[in-house]
Amino acid sequence: MGPQPTLAVVGATGAVGTVLCDLLSSRRNVWGEIRLLASARSVGRQVRCRGEELTVGALTPEAFDGVDVAVFDVPDEVSAHWAPVAAERGAVVVDNSAAFRADRDVPLVVPEINPEQVHHRPRGIIANASCTTLTMIVAIAPLHREYGLRELVLASYQAVSGAGQAGVDALHLQLGKIAGDRVLGSRPGDVRQAVGDELGPFPAPLALNVVPWAGSPAEQGWSSEELTVRNESRRILGLPDLKVSATCVRVPVVTGHSVAVHAVFATEVDAEGAREALRNAPGVILVDDPAAGEFPMPIDAVGTDPSWVGRIRRAVDDPRALDLFVTGDNLRKGAALNTAQIAELVVNPRPRP
Repeated sequence: MGPQPTLAVVGATGAVGTVLCDLLSSRRNVWGEIRLLASARSVGRQVRCRGEELTVGALTPEAFDGVDVAVFDVPDEVSAHWAPVAAERGAVVVDNSAAFRADRDVPLVVPEINPEQVHHRPRGIIANASCTTLTMIVAIAPLHREYGLRELVLASYQAVSGAGQAGVDALHLQLGKIAGDRVLGSRPGDVRQAVGDELGPFPAPLALNVVPWAGSPAEQGWSSEELTVRNESRRILGLPDLKVSATCVRVPVVTGHSVAVHAVFATEVDAEGAREALRNAPGVILVDDPAAGEFPMPIDAVGTDPSWVGRIRRAVDDPRALDLFVTGDNLRKGAALNTAQIAELVVNPRPRP
């Protein structure tokens, strides 16, 4: 690749694509030409990126000619079709969908954890992990290096933006319907009646509620999202036998996924030692002073890049276990930022280990 490689952003007008364009305007510039691509309904739109107004172009095979890296922030089925096309045209694809995450010939990369994996891309495609996994795994990796991870028990608290703009719109619509009624939530069915059929992409109302479900049905009662967190954690950490149990819950938060973590290690752990490991970890900010009311919370993490970590304590009944709480902006590190970091790693690779 030349000194000024060409970048294509596919899905530039979507929720994650918009954040990615903002990030490209604020990060160190490593790109020459940037091409913004999207579906037919967005072609011709002007999007501000890197301090200039760029015109969104059509998604065609020819659009990838001369492209060094193509980042995809589009639905699974769009990536499944177009990512191989871009790779055939010579671009290295960084895909943010779930289309290739389980493919053993497609590395699943978190630059703070396994950057060397960008070199192993037989299909010319690199996958981005799910936003829930990314929120949590950046904080878990330094603890694994310190103590040797053996087991994870997780409960996620996932924001509605994880389901796209439709999820955000549904929550705001529901909040508008229930605002001002201080009796709602005190009788069976009253919230459902007030919200009506305006559920958006969720199986139940989110206003004044939490829904213990994210994803699609999988085997034995698990959701696809829960199994994804399990499988991705194993791949990213290089622990194929890691025990992982996750319960994914949708909550009435616009942006910012959170995860309550119970982690069991090979050796005895120490809460202060864990804080020290996290304090020096890349991509992590430690917010852990309950006496002062300082906790990692999505209302503070939104719009920021790190994973916020706190409530760190050694388990009462197991000296090898830690409990902690992690939150992060699911549209930034959970999607756009990790994608941008991988793309930068492709054109400016770190030395191989």
